Amino acid sequence: MLVGRMPRLPHWRGQRVLSWRAALACALVAAASAGWSAQLHAQTLTPDMLAPVQGGFAPMQDSPLRRVGDTRAQTDLPSLRQTVSIDSPAASGAGDTGYDSLNRTRKRPKPYPGTPKPAFVGPGNPANPPPLVPPRVTPPVSPSFNGTADGQPPRRRLRTDEDPFGQVGNYVGGFLVKEAVEVSGGYDTNPARFQQPRGSSFYLVAPELQATSDWTRHALNVDLRGTYTGYGKSFPPNTDDCASSGCTGPLVSPAPIDLDRPDLTGRINGRLDVSRDTRITSELRLRVGTDNPTSPNVAAGLEKYPIYTTVGGTVGAEQDFNRLQVQVNGNVDRTQYQFSQLTDGTSASNDDRNFNQYGGQGRISYDWRPGVKPFIEVEGDSRVHDLNADFEGFQRNSTGGYIKGGSSFEFSRLLTGEFSVGWTWRDYQDPRLKRLDGLLTTASLVWTATGLTTVRFTATSSIDETTLADVSGSLSRDYNVQVDHAFRRWLIGTGKFGYGTTDYQGTRFDKRYYVEGDLTYRLTRTLSIKGTVRHDWLVSDVPNVNSNETIVMLGVRIQR
Repeated sequence: MLVGRMPRLPHWRGQRVLSWRAALACALVAAASAGWSAQLHAQTLTPDMLAPVQGGFAPMQDSPLRRVGDTRAQTDLPSLRQTVSIDSPAASGAGDTGYDSLNRTRKRPKPYPGTPKPAFVGPGNPANPPPLVPPRVTPPVSPSFNGTADGQPPRRRLRTDEDPFGQVGNYVGGFLVKEAVEVSGGYDTNPARFQQPRGSSFYLVAPELQATSDWTRHALNVDLRGTYTGYGKSFPPNTDDCASSGCTGPLVSPAPIDLDRPDLTGRINGRLDVSRDTRITSELRLRVGTDNPTSPNVAAGLEKYPIYTTVGGTVGAEQDFNRLQVQVNGNVDRTQYQFSQLTDGTSASNDDRNFNQYGGQGRISYDWRPGVKPFIEVEGDSRVHDLNADFEGFQRNSTGGYIKGGSSFEFSRLLTGEFSVGWTWRDYQDPRLKRLDGLLTTASLVWTATGLTTVRFTATSSIDETTLADVSGSLSRDYNVQVDHAFRRWLIGTGKFGYGTTDYQGTRFDKRYYVEGDLTYRLTRTLSIKGTVRHDWLVSDVPNVNSNETIVMLGVRIQR
């Protein structure tokens, strides 16, 4: 028999064979699904009928797609009642290792502390497999803390704390109140400013109180700062310095026995907003202090320094005319000295040094551009003493004032403050007292050099009263520079340098210098430790007045 190649079927017979094969496949599928047709009821597949399993999906336990008596799903399939949530994250069904559909390394999520560990899956316990997606455990949060309690107002968003060790304060009514006190102790090599230094230990107490209103309109601020310096022993007059000059001239003043000195500065200022463009301003001020040991106004034979008190007030108004602002103030101040206690047990009056000062002030400023506001300021005042003539026979009533121009500015919050230059003068009632005038400089600048370094510059000028015969008064100028650097947020270093001059109208001219270094270690917001080293120089054109001293101090600051 010859076995040969089968003849090729015609084209129309091949198409018929393919059609019969397709019909046969459909019949087989229909026969296989005949057992399910009674349960489907013409329903479509929904997510609750299928559950994800490794390698695909399987019918749920109670799904109509599951065959009756099918036991394979009870042993081989995981818990089919847990379905994947619609809002599950991407690649939530991927394995624990390898990469997911987003090309990210798949990492096993760490459970929240306190979450029970999943049951062990292995040869010993194959019936409790873990869920495909582990449940997310959320720590419990009380409604009051979360701001969702019934009747609770919405919580305000907290501002970013730029200084984690800064003074926070407490709210008392509508005021933010901040309190602080510094207690320090140290050693001063020359507290009486002798030409030949004589040292003594000392202690210093410095309380502070600040209160700022938190109102939508109007404003009221309180600022009280004081110090009290006490020394461990008394100082008799320096006979060595007196012997060189005889202690007969008014320029030589032996040191008093008691060097304890108080110092207090207080201000209370307010603003009343009458309208958007009109405001009424006011201020109450208090100053308590003593003369400096090197001042020629200190009389000989004192037991302790007499304390003087200056109380004053200001009332004014501000009016805005578009960018132009006009301000007018009226000032009243009263300066009064205590009686001087002498070493022989008697006392001496200081009524010739008591005086009242009345004055007015005007200021015009223009908001030239954002952050720059130039101004011109003029002031005139009159000083009236309790006695028409002092104990030396000079009539010290006077009139004076100043005129200055400058600008307040703020450049990108890096350089802020105010600077001005002008001229000041004072004319005296007694023809023997010459007119006192000179250059006037005032400044208060803050430069944020970096995020860790801040530089401050201040300049002040003033004409002060004196008791020297044939001398009208003294013109003083002081310049100070302070640099603060944060080595850490809790470790602050401060460097200070100062220079000042006092001119007693050609009779005496003093120069003052000082250098100071501080290191502050902040333990908490409330407690900090501060160390200080300072050196002062006084250089005068009068003999036996030059002096220098070194101060070393360590203290603790408590603030709230």
